[in-house]
Amino acid sequence: MTTNLYPYQPRTFAGEPGRLAFRMTASGEAVTFAELEARANQGAHLLRKLGVQIGDHIAVLMENRREFLEICFAADRAGIYYTTISTHLTGDEVDYILQDCGARFLVASDRYLDLLDGLTVVARRGCVTMIVGDMPPSFESWSKAVSGQPETPIQDEAQGLDMLYSSGTTGRPKGILWPLPDDMPGGRTMLVDLLTSLFGYAAEARYLCPAPLYHAAPLRHTMVTIKMGGSAFIMDRFDAQEALRLIEVERITHSQWVPTMFIRMLKLPEEERTRYDTSSMVMAVHAAAPCPVDVKRQMIDWWGPIIHEYYAGTENNGFTAITTPEWLDHPGSVGRAKLGVIHICDEKGRELPPGSEGEVYFENGHRFAYHNDPEKTAASTNDQGWTTLGDIGRVDEEGYLYLTDRKSFMIISGGVNIYPQEIEDVLLGHPSVLDAAVFGIPNEDFGEEVKAVVQPIPPLAGGKALRDELMGLCHQKLSSIKCPRSIDFRKSLPRTATGKLFKRRLRQEFLANASGDPGDMA
Repeated sequence: MTTNLYPYQPRTFAGEPGRLAFRMTASGEAVTFAELEARANQGAHLLRKLGVQIGDHIAVLMENRREFLEICFAADRAGIYYTTISTHLTGDEVDYILQDCGARFLVASDRYLDLLDGLTVVARRGCVTMIVGDMPPSFESWSKAVSGQPETPIQDEAQGLDMLYSSGTTGRPKGILWPLPDDMPGGRTMLVDLLTSLFGYAAEARYLCPAPLYHAAPLRHTMVTIKMGGSAFIMDRFDAQEALRLIEVERITHSQWVPTMFIRMLKLPEEERTRYDTSSMVMAVHAAAPCPVDVKRQMIDWWGPIIHEYYAGTENNGFTAITTPEWLDHPGSVGRAKLGVIHICDEKGRELPPGSEGEVYFENGHRFAYHNDPEKTAASTNDQGWTTLGDIGRVDEEGYLYLTDRKSFMIISGGVNIYPQEIEDVLLGHPSVLDAAVFGIPNEDFGEEVKAVVQPIPPLAGGKALRDELMGLCHQKLSSIKCPRSIDFRKSLPRTATGKLFKRRLRQEFLANASGDPGDMA
């Protein structure tokens, strides 16, 4: 096996090929930098052998497992776009992404063989497919094919990139395409520079990833950690108590979370929550979804002034960040711009003064396009060339951004704009609520009315008493127009692993069942 340094590492680790690159915490599989170097080279050779060239696209469909990162690093040094696909999608949705990105090659886990049977791109052999894990006779094994390849670098190495798809919470997922860097692998890309400067990913970092690698932030932060010579610890799925245990036993220094994970850890029984030593952590980053102010205060009280927050999309058209001391002075803010210049605009694209609420735009952010969707790309750009993700917010006099909600989630009731996030934060403040979603439903008199769906903390099942308490809480903290007209209960809410609610799905379920009993949703 080669002992060459993986090219992203600082030269100071040239003599430590046995240093840990990453570990899968469930299986215990550990991969050193020397092993990652060899397997990434072998993967790059195999991709070339399969005819995948610089600028082509491949796709990865698998759970968090060792091969996932090895394949991404192989593409990353072969000048290839790699698209990681959510394992929660339907066959039609996976098929759409494979066709939309033009994947030349798909590597999938044996857990998802049933999905492959219905994929037209696979059936037509338009996309070469290999499997990791137990092998059916109809597919080739990635592991077997890659093991026979050279462990030395390919001759035409080039820097690859991910091309990831949005969560699709408001419509069809959109592929976000960045231009390939004109660099050899190992260069200081924009993303490496940004994340290391803000969050301190370095050789000493021991980074915990509690979320699926197919999402942008977990994948990018994990790979940047490894590229900087740090060690990553990858959970197969999030479990609140197991995450706390891993922080203690692995002496985790850096971690990344979404607000729903904070809520689940905070609502563990006190004796379970406080039994673990989390003092090794110097950086706990959260993003992806709005965090209720009370939840963040509790996390700061628990973990100390190490909570950092950022706001960005997969597009990275702009980026804001905020530290704990800044947040305590500006509670509810997602920070000031670290990439691009923030502008708040009205519906006609005119810039608004500080304190005014409108659509958030970034000037001079990272260049991107929505793959195969020039109309969507154009719609995200105004006449000044500023770009938006469709979020609503305001900026104070000091330049701190406060997000209100997604434009597409806004409820218009009697001509009044209502943003669900504020109502959800109130509901989540009740000790019996584990999760909450608020969205608009048709109302004959007002156009729309506010609907809430709540997931109680087990073993509570909801009911009239809790519904009355929540209604009373809302009327205590919100104006009457913002209060839900009705509250349903269900055992779980449809969220992505990065915490984003599929409100479109909830609303569709309600409308489909509107003719029935308006009681609890299943």
